Amino acid sequence: MRSVKILFAFVALLYGNSAVVADNPQSLISNGNFESDSDTNRWPDGWPRVDDGTWVEEAGNRFLRLRSPEAGKMVMLYREIAIPEGVEAIEFSWRQRITGLKVGKNSWFDARVLLEFLDADRNKVAPNPSAPASRKDTDGWQQRRTAFLVPEGARTLKWMPCLFQVAAGTFDLDDITLQRTDAGPLRAAAAKAAAERLAKQQASAAKRREKAAELLAEQGTLILNGDFESNTKQSDWPDHWGRPKSGSWISEAGNHFLRLDAVAGELVSVYRTVDIPADVQALELSWRQRVTGLQKGKLPWYDARIMLDLIGIDGKKLKQPSPPYTQKDTDGWVRRSSQFLVPPEALSLALMPSLFQVQAGRLDLDDLTLRPVDPAPLLAKAKQRAAEIAARHVPFEKPDQTKWPSQLKVVGNRVHDVDGNEVWLQGVNVGGLETLPHDRQMIKSAVVAIDQWKANVIRVPMKESFWYGHSPYQKDEGKEYREIIDQIITLAANRGAYVVIDLHRYRAPKQEHADFWVDFATRYKNHPALLFDLLNEPHGISWKVWQRGGRVETPDAVDESAFLSDEEKRKNSGFESIGMQAMVDAVRSTGAKNIVIAGGIFWCNDLSGITQGYALQDPTGNGIMYSWHTYNWHTDWEAKVLATAAKHPILLGEVGADINKMNFIPADAQEDPYTWVPDMLGFIQRHRLNWTGWCFHPKATPVMISDWSYTPTPFWGQFAKEALSGKPFELRRTR
Repeated sequence: MRSVKILFAFVALLYGNSAVVADNPQSLISNGNFESDSDTNRWPDGWPRVDDGTWVEEAGNRFLRLRSPEAGKMVMLYREIAIPEGVEAIEFSWRQRITGLKVGKNSWFDARVLLEFLDADRNKVAPNPSAPASRKDTDGWQQRRTAFLVPEGARTLKWMPCLFQVAAGTFDLDDITLQRTDAGPLRAAAAKAAAERLAKQQASAAKRREKAAELLAEQGTLILNGDFESNTKQSDWPDHWGRPKSGSWISEAGNHFLRLDAVAGELVSVYRTVDIPADVQALELSWRQRVTGLQKGKLPWYDARIMLDLIGIDGKKLKQPSPPYTQKDTDGWVRRSSQFLVPPEALSLALMPSLFQVQAGRLDLDDLTLRPVDPAPLLAKAKQRAAEIAARHVPFEKPDQTKWPSQLKVVGNRVHDVDGNEVWLQGVNVGGLETLPHDRQMIKSAVVAIDQWKANVIRVPMKESFWYGHSPYQKDEGKEYREIIDQIITLAANRGAYVVIDLHRYRAPKQEHADFWVDFATRYKNHPALLFDLLNEPHGISWKVWQRGGRVETPDAVDESAFLSDEEKRKNSGFESIGMQAMVDAVRSTGAKNIVIAGGIFWCNDLSGITQGYALQDPTGNGIMYSWHTYNWHTDWEAKVLATAAKHPILLGEVGADINKMNFIPADAQEDPYTWVPDMLGFIQRHRLNWTGWCFHPKATPVMISDWSYTPTPFWGQFAKEALSGKPFELRRTR
């Protein structure tokens, strides 16, 4: 659509229209007959000027004329009318003359009077009156009249006669009145019309639902031709499917399917509506898909997805089910399914398989089915989630330094408080803020980890980009994100626990990471509860580059970066690293003495270089801990960590095992957690390694909890919870 230029002309006084006027004492609008020009400025009093309008006189009568100067241009007269208290309905009458009208490209591009309500705060108030419209010339002057209800809270009526992007035409207006009228007949007429409309909608819906039930009984699915095989018209397109902007109907080895090809930055989708039988409470959509060459768009949700809209009998959208989506290529054809609840008022489902403004990619679809399923599991899940959301709230707490823990310092290979007592840090990763900047569930997680799981430390993964508000989800320059982290720190400290702030980035330190630590350490320097984990998982670099910095090239080998986006992988290659020592120095430049934590190489799994000349220096702070991450596919525990553990305190910052295999690690390399976890906890306890289990989040594997009721998973969370409560574990063998 061509851009619309709306010519708004305002007068200084917009709200003085309720005064009694000479031409019609009852009208809410002054000088509605356009006769008065008391200031002799050749324009009617109280009316704003409009570029393409003229004040015309014919046979002693004056009126206002709007003329379209060029095809497609909006010509509008704008005036605001104050609505006196107690006015519940308004009658609008006027005379109009329309000549030479040629409507525009769309059906509503005509001569019309737009009407819109505002409340006292200038917010829109619904419903708005229908716009009186004309699509053809009048036979001279024509008297028009309409009446409408004033919605509750409306204080202003925006009155906007216009030539709405017409191709040509002249719109003459005269004798305009807006006055109070009886709301009773209008309400009765509206109620009658609504009842009649509802009866028609219900009758139509009943027939459509009955047909849908017959289709389901006959076909076993509500989607006709979901396998794309039928083509009764012998055309080049399957029956019942609309044509997308960039799509094709493909045959491979005798099988037909639908293909969508990306147009960079544009929405490519196919739209299909399916009616739903009566009394269906839940549906399952099932399909096969093949995604190739997918490159996501600029925003996180620009991917391959099936958008879903439930629609009521009135044609309006109801609550939308979560769209199933894919953000990376599939390994050939894969089967997917999605279940969702259906509200009683839903008549149909609109499904829109889409490449949603991706940069590149192809989405192949086949064998779509839609069938009713038992709603009980979904209802139970929804009830549980509602309870979890209700329980998520944690009252705001102000810092209470009388309850804060003692500041820590490194003494040999242990961590001590200011009184010289050894502190053994044991806890969990409160994950989530490294993924979604607005997720407040982590506040609750911190409290549960400390109060119920008996953790004396929590590790909080976060990102500097969220800290500064650079996510598409953020509109406040990071204010809410910083407040969430601040509240987590306060809640933990008020409970006598410690917080490890983990800058959840990968590969090697960059200047932007050091800049963040200067900012963060300046804000929180010498907070006794805080430890600073400088960079989550360095990898693909030498010990020399790790320590002092240097060129970081593109890695040759496949690494464990399945969870990184393509953009993150690109940013992690081909740059100059400042090295980990520069990160330590950045923190210390602020005067912060807090313990800093430095993770080793190979995704933080190897600390062997620390005792081979690559230890970091910290002459002015409270010391350095070294971070080790290990999971149930890593081996050589002793070689990777024990030599360093003999000289320096260790934080096992990430540790865990999941019953479900990671797809980026060979399955046979991943040990059963029921044998691996007890031995790892025994190893931790034997060497008194500080540790924070990964992850206190039901969707961040290895999962320690199965839901937001914080139910421990039997294969990892339960063991960890027992260890945090003091249960000893025997080390049978190392790996």
